[in-house]
Amino acid sequence: MFEEAIQDDIKIVTFKNGKTNPINKEMLLRLKEIVEEVNANPTLKGIILTGDGRFFSSGFDLPIFINFKDPKEATDFFDMEEAVLLALFTCEKPVVSAINGHCAAAGLIYSMAADYRIVKDHPKIKIGMTEVKIGLPLTIAQHEVMRFGFDGNLMFRDVMYFGNMYGVEQAKGMQLVDEVVAEDQLIDRAKQVITQWIDTPNRPFIRMKQLLRMDTARRIQKKLKEENWHDGLNCFFREDVRQTLEFVQASMA
Repeated sequence: MFEEAIQDDIKIVTFKNGKTNPINKEMLLRLKEIVEEVNANPTLKGIILTGDGRFFSSGFDLPIFINFKDPKEATDFFDMEEAVLLALFTCEKPVVSAINGHCAAAGLIYSMAADYRIVKDHPKIKIGMTEVKIGLPLTIAQHEVMRFGFDGNLMFRDVMYFGNMYGVEQAKGMQLVDEVVAEDQLIDRAKQVITQWIDTPNRPFIRMKQLLRMDTARRIQKKLKEENWHDGLNCFFREDVRQTLEFVQASMA
C-alpha cells in the first residue's frame, strides 16, 4: 500500500494503492509507525509524501465508510485516524508533500499536515476538497489541520464550503500548495527543502516547528477529549450519504 525508500537520509513514502491511491486502515497504521521511526532515528532527516501514477491520493478508501456496520465501528476507525493525523502533523522532522497528481479529500488533508507542499506542473492535475458535496463534515483533527494550513478563515471557507477542485496555479493562489515545479524537479526540490531546514547546527527547526504547531496540537487533543464529536459520525448511516458514497465509489471503479 506504501512504497517506501530512503534516499539521502530522507524517508520517501509513496501512496500506491490502485489507480487513485485511496487511503485505507493499514496505510494509516503504517504511516504512524513511519513517523515514529523518523522521529526516533537521528540519521533520518524527514519525510516526503508522494503518490504513484496520476494520483497523489483520492482520499479515504470509500468502502471503509460504506461498510461501517454500526456507530462503534465508525468511532473506532476515526479515533485511530485522528491519532495518526495528529502524529503526522506533529512529526519532529520536516515533512514535505510532493504532489505528483490529483489530490482530494483525505489526500489533501494529509498533504496539508505537512510543513511544505510542492506540486508537479501539469495542466490536468486537480486539487481540492469535495466533502461538502457528498455530505461529509470534517473531524476535529481534520478541521484543525486544514485550518492551520490556510492560516486564514476566508481561504478555508472558500475551499471547504464550495467544494471545488482547482488547477495547480489556482491551488497555489489559494494556499493549497507552496510551489509549482516541473515534474523532473518534484522529488529533488522536496529533498532540498528538507535538507535546507534540518541540516543546521543543533537542528533548531525541530524546536521552532514544535512551537509553531503546539497551540493547534493542544487544541486538537483537548477537543478530542472533551467534545462530543463522535455524534458527527452518524452521517455515515444516513441513507442519502450512503447512496452518494456508493455512487462515487462506482464512478471511480
